[in-house]
Amino acid sequence: MSTPSPRQDVPVRRIDRILAFMSLGLLALSVLSFFAIMIGSSTGADMRTGVWPVVGVLVYFAPIIAFLLLLAVLIMSFVRRARANRGQ
Repeated sequence: MSTPSPRQDVPVRRIDRILAFMSLGLLALSVLSFFAIMIGSSTGADMRTGVWPVVGVLVYFAPIIAFLLLLAVLIMSFVRRARANRGQ
């Protein structure tokens, strides 16, 4: 049987919030870009000119970057929690 540890919540840092909201924002932007491409291609827009190439690139790279940001938040949280538990 393990010994009960005192439950003290580790405070959330500003960088954690920023990275989490950046991840959520990039994911939402990617979904909106996907729907914009679907609507634009169904209306017959020229996907080779204007802002469409940038929108197309966002669909590919934004979810990957969002996942990496979320992974960074999780790793930083685990490390901070381990350090807090080790200090007690």
